[in-house]
Amino acid sequence: MGLFDRFRRRSTGGPAAVRARLEGAMAKRRLRGWNPPLENINALVASGGPRLLARSRELVVTNGYAANACEAFAANLVGDGIKPSSLIGDGDLRDQVQRLWLAWTDEADADGLSDFYGLQAMVAREMFVAGECFVRLRPRRAEDGLLVPLQLQLLQSEMLPFEKTETAGNGNRIRCGIEFDGIGRRVAYHFRRRHPGDSTDQGVVIPETVRVRAADVLHIYRPIDAGQIRGLPHIAPAMVRLFLLDQYDDAELDRKKTAAMFAGFITKTAPEEPMMGEAEADLDGAAIASLEPGTMQVLLPGEDVKFSSPADVGGGYEAFQYRTLLAVSASLGLPYHLVTGDVRQANYSSLRAELVEFRRRIGQLQHGVIVHQLCRAVWRRWLETAVLSGALDADPATARPVQWIPPRWDWVDPLKDIQAQVLAMEAGITSRRKVVEATGYDIEEVDRENAADAVRATGLGLRYRTNPGETQGARATPATRAEPGDGAGNDTDGGAVATDPATEQE
Repeated sequence: MGLFDRFRRRSTGGPAAVRARLEGAMAKRRLRGWNPPLENINALVASGGPRLLARSRELVVTNGYAANACEAFAANLVGDGIKPSSLIGDGDLRDQVQRLWLAWTDEADADGLSDFYGLQAMVAREMFVAGECFVRLRPRRAEDGLLVPLQLQLLQSEMLPFEKTETAGNGNRIRCGIEFDGIGRRVAYHFRRRHPGDSTDQGVVIPETVRVRAADVLHIYRPIDAGQIRGLPHIAPAMVRLFLLDQYDDAELDRKKTAAMFAGFITKTAPEEPMMGEAEADLDGAAIASLEPGTMQVLLPGEDVKFSSPADVGGGYEAFQYRTLLAVSASLGLPYHLVTGDVRQANYSSLRAELVEFRRRIGQLQHGVIVHQLCRAVWRRWLETAVLSGALDADPATARPVQWIPPRWDWVDPLKDIQAQVLAMEAGITSRRKVVEATGYDIEEVDRENAADAVRATGLGLRYRTNPGETQGARATPATRAEPGDGAGNDTDGGAVATDPATEQE
């Protein structure tokens, strides 16, 4: 045996001895108590889902930071709506589809409380609070008077029981209320007929659940693990900190309330003597001395006055709050100023860097969850229903191509950002279509509006420009030009300030 072999045997305890080299896998003193079970996320959701959901809903209702974070999440995820832009080649058919869709969005809500884009915002809030939302596609009768006989009904996560895990009568497996066939496809959802927490709905319904085929249900959630079948609340990583911080704030508020109470205590050697020369009795007969502004009171021999001085919050309160809320913001994946509304320590550079990263995350959710799971499926069913009902004369396969445009982001520095986009277009790095769509608008709609504005401005004798020396604006040139001397300007159109044609230099 060579020297190296003897050293290897001595250091490892023999050829068969294997020890963990990864620090996270060691079981020494520091990590001896860290033994988490190796459980699948579906088992965790099935066991803790109902309690997690109840706590999450309570936090969003009662905790100001959680409520503000929920609204910020929904506002940035869908804003005023992720809207479709049809890619149909036939211009007339495309306009017909777009107009019919816009009219139908007002009738989309089965509850009649909002439009389709309002439903998107509700789905986003449910993703934050519950981690998931169910959308049931409800066909309607022709006599209901809808433009397209289709409506959407939102169902909360509680409507699908976590505990319903069994084998169905047809042999399919039911896991957390979702029925799967032999090859793992979703074939049905077993919804409760009424909300388990709604005490106003006391109707007795038997059986308790109803089977709804999967083709009529959209399950909107963000899968964070492979094979995950139910969603986790977006607020889950920050729930404990928010709850404990809320309790701490309440205790500090009570401390300040107690500190604000002004009270004095008089000690004297002769209890039978009146306090400070005068005394009045309360309801219990105890003597109380009054204290009035500007009083110069002479104490009797043996009397002494002491005032209460409860402990104050302390100098570390602000720093502790900041660090805790910073951890909460990181857990939620939201910028600190969106959760707290505090921008005191922010500047242009920090805000821009933070927003760039945040918008990347939001863009991932927009296209990977909202568009893919909700918008595309609704568009496909809406087109089929519109064609079958006679509201639209088109081939569904031909009319299906569409792109979904998220709401535009507000600029951090509008001048620099727009100048950078103009330079990118001039260099051929990007197209004008992509720049316009990044603002949340449809380029064809923008071009039509620009052309109409240019024609109207020419007819009224107005001239618009961006710079005094420019002769070509960014908008479309009208087809007709006014003749010289008729008071109309030339065909430039690109600014926002109207000038008098008589004083304009040619």
